[in-house]
Amino acid sequence: MSIVIKNGRVIDPASQTDRVADVLIVDGRIAGVAPNLSSPAAEAYDATGMIVAPGFIDMHVHLREPGFEHAENIESGSRAAAAGGFTSICCMPNTKPINDSPTVTSYIVERARSQAVVNVFPIGAITKGSAGEELAAIGAMKAAGAVAISDDGQPVMNSRVMRRAMEFARSYDLPLIDHCEDLNLSAGGDMHEGVKSVRWGLRGIPAASEDVMVARDLLLAQLTGARYHVAHISTRNAVAMVEQARRHGVAVTCETTPHHFTLSDDQMPPYDSNYKMKPPLRSCGHRSAVVDGIVAGIIGVIATDHAPHAGSEKMQEFERCPFGIIGLETALALALEELVHPGKITLNRMVELFTTGPDTVMRLGRGTLAPGAPGDVTVFSTDLAWTYDLNRSESRSRNSPFDGRAFRGGPMATVVNGQFVWKRG
Repeated sequence: MSIVIKNGRVIDPASQTDRVADVLIVDGRIAGVAPNLSSPAAEAYDATGMIVAPGFIDMHVHLREPGFEHAENIESGSRAAAAGGFTSICCMPNTKPINDSPTVTSYIVERARSQAVVNVFPIGAITKGSAGEELAAIGAMKAAGAVAISDDGQPVMNSRVMRRAMEFARSYDLPLIDHCEDLNLSAGGDMHEGVKSVRWGLRGIPAASEDVMVARDLLLAQLTGARYHVAHISTRNAVAMVEQARRHGVAVTCETTPHHFTLSDDQMPPYDSNYKMKPPLRSCGHRSAVVDGIVAGIIGVIATDHAPHAGSEKMQEFERCPFGIIGLETALALALEELVHPGKITLNRMVELFTTGPDTVMRLGRGTLAPGAPGDVTVFSTDLAWTYDLNRSESRSRNSPFDGRAFRGGPMATVVNGQFVWKRG
């Protein structure tokens, strides 16, 4: 089977390609990128006026399966990913049971093989039960298919355990992804600690709760030589510390989410649970620092932290509802609206944040249109006018602050292993 994507502007940062050309995919692999390509019986897609890029990678999603299928499962989450232009996603281990053993890792791999429309790569837990006390079976999970380790949602508070985890991660050549939060500083908090939290009578989560853990982890990463990745970075000091650590040779990378470079606590409607996430929406100064970190190249990855919750759970009092929002279907559009259209970054840089950036961290062997690479392609428009309608979402959950938002630009088609898995309209 073959397909040819015709006449699009092909942007592939991995090969420094930016030109109008065709992309030919044969038997699930990239066969060529050049003008006037064709193949007998190839399915043609006219991408005139559109951008054709390597398949986008989201290295931070929550698919909720096994255990919380009422909120999301591997099939629905993968369909939401495809509708957002993502061809590969990495799922966090906070399932039930937690993915802390090769048995659960193998289950996710097999379910993804039979149910998912995009590539799904499991991330194993750092500690058993993500309790932060005893290391999980890291080597066995890697053998079963885990591509990284993380206790996302639960920071590893014990520094000795984190040191050992980094040493194991280095020995198995796995990135360690940490949710940076000092639970003693953030205890009981519901939103960013600031003027708004005081005004609304809500307990605050100080920026220092993130900063303290980033600082500790950077010191341990320097000590162990591990590949360390900061998840959903959101504070000014955390971004500055990552930059400083790199100057001293620490192997550190970091990601931010679309909601953290788009929204601040000033934009939150009072007590709206769709604006409750962790890290919380920070102040305008922190949001600006995150954007500056993207522009300066300190932040190398955009990841959604797609966190579905059923309506019965999310639509409670602000203090009682869980943290997290969905984000797979709006990530690309928000990056265009907030970063590219205002001229803060180029299209090439944005594509890099969704492709070579995450692939550099996760080493999936994807994120390029080089001949022989997997036939994963994202086609998107920079000008399409559309409105995000939660009622038409592919996700099983509806917890998003962007319902009804009008966008200029978004995904048009998604190709995974040489097959169209989603087309707009």
